[in-house]
Amino acid sequence: MPATEQKKNWFEDNRRWFIVGIIFVTIVFNYVDRQMVSILKPLLKKEFTLDDSGYAVIVNIFTICYAIMYPVSGWLVDKFGAGKVMLYSIILWSVACIGGGISRTVVQFGFFRGMLGMAEPANFPAQLKTVTVWFSGRLRATANSLCVAGSSIGAIIAPPLIAWLTIAFSWKTAFIICGSVGIVIALLWKMIYRKPPVEVTKEVMQAEGRDAGEQFTWRQLWTTQSLWGVLLIRFVSDPVWYFCLFWLPGYLQEGSGLTLAQIGLFGWIPFLIADAGSIATSAWSDKMVRAGKQPLRARKIMLTATVAIAPLCAFINYLPGAVSTLVVFSLIAVMALSWLVSLSVVVAEAFPVHNVASVLGIAGGFGAFGAVLFNYYVGQMIGKLGAGNIFMIMAILHPVAAMLLWFMVKREKVKNVKRET
Repeated sequence: MPATEQKKNWFEDNRRWFIVGIIFVTIVFNYVDRQMVSILKPLLKKEFTLDDSGYAVIVNIFTICYAIMYPVSGWLVDKFGAGKVMLYSIILWSVACIGGGISRTVVQFGFFRGMLGMAEPANFPAQLKTVTVWFSGRLRATANSLCVAGSSIGAIIAPPLIAWLTIAFSWKTAFIICGSVGIVIALLWKMIYRKPPVEVTKEVMQAEGRDAGEQFTWRQLWTTQSLWGVLLIRFVSDPVWYFCLFWLPGYLQEGSGLTLAQIGLFGWIPFLIADAGSIATSAWSDKMVRAGKQPLRARKIMLTATVAIAPLCAFINYLPGAVSTLVVFSLIAVMALSWLVSLSVVVAEAFPVHNVASVLGIAGGFGAFGAVLFNYYVGQMIGKLGAGNIFMIMAILHPVAAMLLWFMVKREKVKNVKRET
């Protein structure tokens, strides 16, 4: 066989891992773009004459648009496929990021943050749909965690990258450069992404014990107990991760006395630890599956084990300094990201493949809505009463989510299988 043909066959045999790689890079800059406002919070507050409540409004413009568009994005992915929807969403959010950099007023800036919120949600339903059709339960959580690891890597590189770009040039330049990178990523996605071959799809379906045509209608989805369980779990657990993204860098600057340059040096630490921790917990759950544990039960066991970290939230306001705050938040971030990553796998194993993007989209919208309420509460409380009450609430959110996971989420089966035509 010619060398070129061998290389082509090798690439096709490993295409799914190249797709995982592109999704990883996509999510990295997805999170860089969304986290920029938290890193630049003091500068943006000064630029646009905002207090903490005003900053919370900017955050919520993004989050409300994100929450509204998340269910729509999931439906679009199930309807038109991961390839197209991911491509157009990357282009749109890159334009939105560039727009934030050329904004002259707070209204213009808020508009582009809203545009970013409308474009970004498609990323995760498309990612989950891709992982579900390319990987069986024996590797699904690991592949999914490698994709979603881009979220914490994005959070890791964002502080030093944005701090350096801002100090060297300006905050506006930081927005424009990061948005331009997204355009390049869109071109790579167009070149690499393909639907899985028919034989791969059949193999995955057989491993899952599902019929290839099994599918709930949109109305039927809302009658399933597991959908409501996943919605409630995301609603109560997502706010902890959103706090880490949108408030932790500012909290470290304003509450612990770190400068922007120090945030660039140390602000990435909790996200690096969260990244490694979420991959490790996902690999642990896959190992349980390979050892014979039912996949959904393996995810439940792993996620419940991480909840032991939750009570640490209650002590954050009493920590003596920035170092101890970083240590505790690193552990909290492991728990929060493990839930965010593996709950997607729970969706993939509780629902038919033709519904996973829609379910994740609906659930993501509920999670973002929970974050909207929490962001408002945070903005009010930090400015008036301090952060103690916020951290006490954060300490109970994941334990509540664990109870919901065990009592409400199960493997859903379609009674009358709908065949694809």
